Order: sequence, then structure tokens, then C-alpha cells
Amino acid sequence: MLDDLRMAVRFARDFRAFLGRPYTAEDCHRLLKDQLARRDESFLRIMARAVFGNVRSPYFALMRQAKVQYGDVAAWIRRQGVEGALAELYDAGVYVTLDEFKGRRPIRRPGFELFVRDRDFDNPLLTAHYEGRSGGTRGVGTRTSVDLGLLAHEAASELVALTTLDALGRPMAIWRPALPVCAAMKSLLRHARVGILAERWFSQSEFRFSRELWKHWFFTSYAVATSRRRGRPFPMPEYAPLAHAVVVARWLAQKKAQGTSGYLDVAVSSAVRVCLAARQHGLDIAGTLFRVGSEPFTEARARIIAEAGCRALCHYHLAEVGRLGVACTTPAAVDEVHVVTDSIALLQRERSVGGATVGALFCSTLHPAVPKVMVNVELGDAGVLSERACGCPFDHLGFRQHLHTIRSYEKLTTEGMHFVGSDLLRLVEEVLPDRFGGHPTDYQLLEEEEGGLAKVSLVVSPRVGEIDEAQVVCTALEVLGSAPHGNSGAAMMAGYWRDAQTLRVVRREPHATRAAKILPLHVIKQGDRVS
Repeated sequence: MLDDLRMAVRFARDFRAFLGRPYTAEDCHRLLKDQLARRDESFLRIMARAVFGNVRSPYFALMRQAKVQYGDVAAWIRRQGVEGALAELYDAGVYVTLDEFKGRRPIRRPGFELFVRDRDFDNPLLTAHYEGRSGGTRGVGTRTSVDLGLLAHEAASELVALTTLDALGRPMAIWRPALPVCAAMKSLLRHARVGILAERWFSQSEFRFSRELWKHWFFTSYAVATSRRRGRPFPMPEYAPLAHAVVVARWLAQKKAQGTSGYLDVAVSSAVRVCLAARQHGLDIAGTLFRVGSEPFTEARARIIAEAGCRALCHYHLAEVGRLGVACTTPAAVDEVHVVTDSIALLQRERSVGGATVGALFCSTLHPAVPKVMVNVELGDAGVLSERACGCPFDHLGFRQHLHTIRSYEKLTTEGMHFVGSDLLRLVEEVLPDRFGGHPTDYQLLEEEEGGLAKVSLVVSPRVGEIDEAQVVCTALEVLGSAPHGNSGAAMMAGYWRDAQTLRVVRREPHATRAAKILPLHVIKQGDRVS
């Protein structure tokens, strides 16, 4: 309770200044270039204060086990830069796997074991202004503290992207859940810092006072009331569940009819739902700009948005870090982003997952206000990482590292068999809609335990209409067994599933996370319930 009161006092003190004079385009360019120029210095400051100066940090123990001292890191950076130093640390055993970072298993290296919790990676340098949870892309959402300083920094790249796309002056809305899920409030705050105020906040979760969520109710209510007193009004959340996408589509159609197409901040699958609802109800939302993220932005989903006459701006975020990539405005792939190398550094290392080899991404944080300190932390994502001159404003600012085809390589593991996330994505977003009808958000694989046995359900939305369930199962096993990503045991695995009758079809709406994401794979842990 005392920590909550301190956090509330800090937010009340700093929020008024945050809502002061909005950043201009010149402010944003200067802020981004200055932070990029100081990246070596920023990383060394974090090393000195949050790692070597913090004996409770898991990285302190890893450094000691690897016999690495601060002077070694400083020397590597002078000779090889941040990425070169991180490669040296990785080779010395200073890295953290995704399961270790989440506290699911101890950090183990030869002759060394350290039990950790996810909170052990909390950043001691940030100023916590409020607290929420991530959207739970890989399970229960992670508790995260939010620093207004980080949101102000991220707002700078937001304005650069929107200016390039000639998107300023559009009426804005958000369709994301209310707190404790962080994404919507972060979006309101980022946009307000550059003078963009949302007109509406549609929320897939009900915003109401309850014993469990009273802190988040009070915080949201206070932020809205203060913003209105300061003449920079935030909207209150309005309940609009996933099944009511037409409510959001009607707002966008209204804005289009009034002469200026809207700008909607939304998860990728929710953007698809809005476009499908507009088509079904004969609503014209052409010209809408969707600011999407939170899930893979695939060709299949991008095609539905384009067919509605709309555009999408795709960023790459992780709640524990903040922004990892900002949309390239001259992309070579639909989800291409500029890695925000002023705030993070990425390494890519080969990793074997379910018999396939992926280019796993490992992240290190360079900004002092990120929620978690990361030093070579596995993200659970892979992608195409490269450098190129694209000619967009971020290129001119010095952000030349690009990332695209960003996919989770989380695997489905049932009956001892493994299928990689990218294979599952192709199945539910491309193959099944093409053969049986429907859209990418109408299919989902669901893994659960039933009577002590693992079962996998292929969830199919009732919107798809009548289907031959046996043929759907046969198609799914055929695709998973074809091993498009080099998994030599895939055919055997699919045959094992067929013999064990592991896969079945369930007709209902795909499960959505608390952040309204519809993922290709949802795993129900023991004790969980799906509504």
C-alpha cells in the first residue's frame, strides 16, 4: 500500500508537466538523434548502476560466474561497440533464456544455478509512475511499472512516423482494453505528449470499480479528470467487446462521411475484425489508418485491411521493454520496422526449436526508464534482421537496422511432439481460410489437458459456416506434416497425432487474451478456464 501511495504521488506530480507544451517535430528529431549518439554511454551507465552496482541483480551473479568485470565491458565497447560487447558477453555465458527471464526455471550454466523470479529483473533506475500488466501473449501477463520518461521518448518516434504518412489531424480512437492491461493508457499518454488527443476509447474489457481492480479504476479516473482540467481531455473507456467490432467500424465510417478518415490504435486481429464488420454491414471506412501491433502482422491480415481501402502502421513492442521497433514508412515487408537502436540492441543467434533452426533474437536495454533490465535476454521471437538504406526519415536520423517477418517460435508440445509457431501461423492464417472459408482470425489451435491427456482443439468460428470436420483435421495434419521450415520429424509427428486422435475440431469463437489478441496458438495451463 505504501508503494502504491508513493507511485500515486509521483504520477500526480509529474503528469501535469507531461501534459505541458507538446513536443514539436524539431524536438522529436533532436531527442532521437541525441539518444542514438549516446547509446554506448547509456549502456555503460546501466551496466555500472543496475548490474555491477546491484548485487541482487541476476546479471551480477552471471558476470561473476563468467569472471567478467565492468572494465572488460567498457573495453569491449570501446573496441567493438555495444553489439560487439554483447556478443562477447553471450559467448561467456551472460545471457538469459525466455523461461529464465519469466522465472519459469532457474538460470543454469556449467557449475552454476540461480533461482530467479521475473521481478528480479525489475529496473532499479526507472521512476515508476503507474503499474499494469502486459497483454499475456505467452501466458499470464507480466507485471510492469511504467515511467512517463520512457513514454515521452517513444512519443518522439510516433510523431515522426505519423508526420511522414501525412496522418496528423485525423480523428483518433483506441480499441484496446482498460487497465490493468497497459497498452491503451500508454497510447493515450504517448499521443498526448505530441499533441494528439484521442476522441474515443473503446475497450474490450468492462471499466468498472471492483475489489480486484480498484487501483486501476482510481488511476484511470484520476488521469482522465486531470487531463480534462488541463485542457487536454482523455476519453473514458467505453465497453465494446470483440463481438461488437461494428461499433468501432460505425465510428470510423462516420468520420469518413464527415470528411476526414480516422486513425485507430488497435491490436492486429481487432483491426481485421473492424474491416470484416465494415464489409458485412456495408460501412465505408476507406482511408482509415490503423496503428497496429501486439501480434504478428502477416500478409493475410494486411490483405484484409488493404481490401477495405485502409492502411496500417505496424510497430513492434514488448511490455517489459517498451518499443523495440518503429514502422518503416518505405517497407520491403508488411511488418518491417526500424529497430530503435537508441534504446535497445539486438543480437541474433541460431536456436533449435522442435527440430527447426530459427534466428532467435536476444535483446539488451539501453534506456534507463525501461521496466526491465535486459542483457542478452531471449525474446521468443525470430525475424529477418539486416541493415539497409531505405530513405525514410528514420533512415536519415540514423536508424538503419531493420527487422521484418517477426514471428514467435513458441512451440505446440503435445504427446511429446513439437510444432513450431511459424508453421501454426501458416496453417490458421493461410491454408485453412483458403480451403474452408473464413478469415485469419476465425481459426486457432488450443492446447489443453483433459483427463490427464493432452488434447489439441482446432477452434473454428461459427462464422465459417458448415464444414467437414474430418477433412479439416486431415488438412491440418497434412500441412503440419509437410515441414515447410525444415523440421525433418514433422511427418512422423503428424502421424503420431493422427494415430492418437490428438486433434479435434471445436466450433466456437477463438479465444482472445485479456489484451484482445487472437493468437494462432493458445495454451490453457492447468486450472485455467476459457470462456
